[in-house]
Amino acid sequence: MRAFATYDAMILHLRSLYGETAADEVVRAIESLLVKYLGTSGSGSGEPALDHRDVLLITYGDTFNDGESPPLKVLHRFHSEHLQGVFELVHILPFHPYSSDDGFSVIDYYAVREDLGSWDDIASLSADCRIMADAVINHMSSESPWFRDFLAGDEDRSGFFTEADPEADLSAVVRPRTSPLLTRFEDAAGEDRFVWTTFSADQVDLNYRNPAVLVAMIEVLYFLISKGARLLRLDAVTFLWKEPGTSSANLEETHRLIKIMRAAIGMLRDDVVIITETNVPHHENVAYFGDGRDEAQMVYNFALPPLIAHSFIRGNSERLSDWARELSLPGDDVCFLNFSASHDGVGVRPVEQILDEAEQQALVDAATAANGLVSSRRLSDGRERPYELNCTFLDLISRPGDEVDVLVDRFVASQAIVLAMPGVPAIYVQSLLGTRNDLARVEQTGRARSINRSKHEYASITSKILDRETRQGRVFDRLTRMIRVRRVHAAFDPYAPFEIVDFGHEVFALTRGADEQAITCITNLTDRGVTIDITAERVGEELLSSTTIAAGQHTLPAFAVWWLRHGKTQGAL
Repeated sequence: MRAFATYDAMILHLRSLYGETAADEVVRAIESLLVKYLGTSGSGSGEPALDHRDVLLITYGDTFNDGESPPLKVLHRFHSEHLQGVFELVHILPFHPYSSDDGFSVIDYYAVREDLGSWDDIASLSADCRIMADAVINHMSSESPWFRDFLAGDEDRSGFFTEADPEADLSAVVRPRTSPLLTRFEDAAGEDRFVWTTFSADQVDLNYRNPAVLVAMIEVLYFLISKGARLLRLDAVTFLWKEPGTSSANLEETHRLIKIMRAAIGMLRDDVVIITETNVPHHENVAYFGDGRDEAQMVYNFALPPLIAHSFIRGNSERLSDWARELSLPGDDVCFLNFSASHDGVGVRPVEQILDEAEQQALVDAATAANGLVSSRRLSDGRERPYELNCTFLDLISRPGDEVDVLVDRFVASQAIVLAMPGVPAIYVQSLLGTRNDLARVEQTGRARSINRSKHEYASITSKILDRETRQGRVFDRLTRMIRVRRVHAAFDPYAPFEIVDFGHEVFALTRGADEQAITCITNLTDRGVTIDITAERVGEELLSSTTIAAGQHTLPAFAVWWLRHGKTQGAL
């Protein structure tokens, strides 16, 4: 049931956080939870958790609606009818009852929103694919029973949420928002309680200094696993541990908490993958791999989206190639989750130490030119700085007046880089559907992030993706065909070796895999033909077109993508 080295390490981390007596109490509580959940969670497979067949679809549970069935059933139907053999992994964004932030202000971790469906719908979908669930563990809704009990003076919820003196100097705290850090609430006794609210006044931060909070959240993780989750996205973990007078971001104590959660999950099942969500500078982000065995098995590659956008906006791969060339991992069992778009915008913070200020401003200008929005964060000196570009990725890298062919070619080329990078690729549903900025939804909700959170009527969107004359149909067809090709080649294993290849700054290229399985992935970042020289060792079949590329000079068409499988030399192009 337990790996003793991991178990012993967990105890050491617990003692460091809480002292010996409290740590022992937490261990006993975890062991009780194991007894409770072992019978309902199944057993681990003992097999590698991820391989080259795995591509993740990111979607809300109600992205598709037909006006009759619960949206989770409609999502399952869309997967069954259009995505079989394409996406083995599906990330359903928070599906619990919530009060704000499109699900990230959770009221009840143990329920599915009635307007979405039921746990049976989750189980039904998980029979066809592996589910990734959100564990929103930094905060929960101010309307939640837990918080109401806290304000009511319930002894079981005492100390469950982080409080601070409003007169304390909290200027060093790193903020992802411009809203106040502390929010005043009145408790049942009529006393003011100033609660830490990192993201909004409705999202009250949990207090991990209280070991009962850690136990409660481990039970939430166990419950999600018992309901079929095989990947767990730990949301906003950057801010878990608060320490006035510090940044309260990515503290050593936070890393200890993730290591404890990793160990506890491994005691229940050995095939559940933990993904940490930390939209911070790259060197801070990759620290969540730990030593390669003791923390997250997968980390969001947050620098990748802005770097891909920069590359297509400038038609230049230099920054992306230089950064990618230095990518390294602390072990053979961890990897990146690669993406260009998600339910959130494109973060600017991850490239603050990679792109200079002018290059960062160029990203902001591109978002603005595409009728996108820019969200800011507040620095300790009171100044505001761009934090996130709210824009579909298709629009972010587009040009005013683009013809549909050019728009689609450029966008598909950007997604080809996501699919080629070492790690597991993730495609956001709005990218798969070729969606553009939804300004009407922004006006409706008043939230910048709604620009990339469109809802689709099932019959209408399926009609569009099946019509190869539409933008949506062209994007959907080309991306799904590219993924099907990727899925049959072991060179794209998440843990396979890679090497950045230099074909000049107008091209981004890398080789995945080794020896006879190696594939060189080449992407033209520009709207014109680029001459490249294919050497003898890279001669082979171009997998996306099923042609053979001979040695010598070739013109790579505008926004072209070539995946060359080495060693296939029959014929010539």
